[in-house]
Amino acid sequence: MRLRLLLLALGTFAVGTDGMVIAGILPLVSDDLGVSVSTAGQMITVFALAYAVLAPVLATVTAKWPRLRTLLTALTVFTVANALSALAPTFGLLLATRVLAAVGAALYTPTANAVATALVPPERRGRAIATVMGGLTVATALGVPLGTWIGRSDWRLTMWLVTALGAAAFAGVGLLLRGLPAPKPSPGLRARLAPLGDRRVLGAATTTFLVFLAVQTVFIYYTVAAAPATGGDQSKLTLLLLVSGVFSVAGSSLGGRVVDRWGPRVVLLTAGTVAAAVSLALPWLMRSMTTALIASALNPLAGWAMAVALPARLVALDPPSAPLLLSLNSSALYLGVAGGGVTGSAAIAVLGERWFPFTSTLLMLLAVALAALTTRRTAAATPAARSTFVLSES
Repeated sequence: MRLRLLLLALGTFAVGTDGMVIAGILPLVSDDLGVSVSTAGQMITVFALAYAVLAPVLATVTAKWPRLRTLLTALTVFTVANALSALAPTFGLLLATRVLAAVGAALYTPTANAVATALVPPERRGRAIATVMGGLTVATALGVPLGTWIGRSDWRLTMWLVTALGAAAFAGVGLLLRGLPAPKPSPGLRARLAPLGDRRVLGAATTTFLVFLAVQTVFIYYTVAAAPATGGDQSKLTLLLLVSGVFSVAGSSLGGRVVDRWGPRVVLLTAGTVAAAVSLALPWLMRSMTTALIASALNPLAGWAMAVALPARLVALDPPSAPLLLSLNSSALYLGVAGGGVTGSAAIAVLGERWFPFTSTLLMLLAVALAALTTRRTAAATPAARSTFVLSES
């Protein structure tokens, strides 16, 4: 069972590396294809927006497919798209390949999470999701720096690395992930889309959007926020990113265990409050390397614990509809990623480079407030009952 979850995590590692490593190669893409760095940055926006729009659509279209077929199709599209990215002769074609890569990613990640929850009993769903989401956190800690280093002289090498990761995930899933639980009998289109009209689902998806909008508002401009501590020293910045990556993995693992023990409400409210407090203190914490290291540990620890609780909360609303619900969570997540660049840029323009993290604080507090209003405690005392994650109708 553990091996199956790790194979699913290998796929999310490839997807996560692809989504996040682009920021490290933008100057090289700019020089090679003759566009500005800001224009090259549209690779990130196009990928995130395409993912956000397509995830629920693809979940609906493929609802009747065997899950192994869905996973293999997703990884095939993703791998081919990244190979085409590596070969793209013009920026326009490169953007088109990023949309195609988003198709594969949008189909894979929600399906992988749904498969993970189907492979384990209800009381272990949090840890199963944490394992699969762990691929994304390891991508932050290892995939992004590795991809940036490999592509330091030629950005196309980075895309070939992601292609190889996708191919490895395809091989592992195809060979060792047979005999997956069959999806439930598929209802009609209207029934499959019914969760979209559920206020609980809307509240959960909006919380996901706000959490990732808050996190990305600072993370995308982390170099700016950390400048007082690093003084522009790339080695110091690398150390901060390494610490952040390590504690991202720790946060995902911790979040899974706490979700299974106390439910997502505790994680969302506690970790969200910690994240808001850290972002509020960032203008002072980033004045020295010692305190910047503390911030670089606490922020991802809290943020990635929340990243586990958010999909676990949605799955609990209607487990048979897990693929669609998880695709909605992924859409909200990537909308937050896409919006973070705009929000962070506007915050820097209005508040300045030192104080712009206050915007993240406000957004995270809004997310915590919404989570508090749209969840309630379950009175049940058993671990299995706690894992039911009872949610209010508000």
